[in-house]
Amino acid sequence: MTNKKQQIVYIHGGFTFKNLKDCVHHLRTREIKLIRNKKWHEDYLDKKLGADFEIIRPRMPFVENAKYYLWKINFERYFPYLRNNVILVGGSLGGIFLARYLSENKFPRKIKSVYLVCTPFDNSVEGEDLVGGFKLKADLSLIEKNCSNVIFLFSQNDDVVPVSHAAKYAKKLPRAKIYIYDHIPGHFLVSELPEIVKMIKSESK
Repeated sequence: MTNKKQQIVYIHGGFTFKNLKDCVHHLRTREIKLIRNKKWHEDYLDKKLGADFEIIRPRMPFVENAKYYLWKINFERYFPYLRNNVILVGGSLGGIFLARYLSENKFPRKIKSVYLVCTPFDNSVEGEDLVGGFKLKADLSLIEKNCSNVIFLFSQNDDVVPVSHAAKYAKKLPRAKIYIYDHIPGHFLVSELPEIVKMIKSESK
């Protein structure tokens, strides 16, 4: 029997550092939380989308000191398991990973949609160095050739990725849909995101 579930691949975020010293400092000084905050892309997304969806969440390597080429290797390992009309979702570093990958490579399956959430465009991010090979090339046009339905979600209140990055993507990807919200706090560190659920469900009917 053919599996007719709508596949979604979610690529999580991570950290990049210019050198090992900065990474060690981050590990030694980051806030420790004994209770993990619920995130919109975890159980909430499974529950709200329901049994008709299959959410695939690759665990990308070296999250605390990410390297693009290692994420690329890991990402491509999943290709044999993907079907046509897959939906790709990337959050933060996962978003710029998808943006770079799709701007440089022809994807082996038909993509229904690409959702890029609080995705940085360049290294002008608050308190972080966007390095490790995640820098975008000048020409991003292949993204829209891989998928005509590209959606960006930004927040006016993002304290990590400035909302000005939305305009930078709009200039490079004129057919992309860009949504800027003023009610979402911070860097989309929310337990629920009904906006993306509604969009995914509406295109999957």
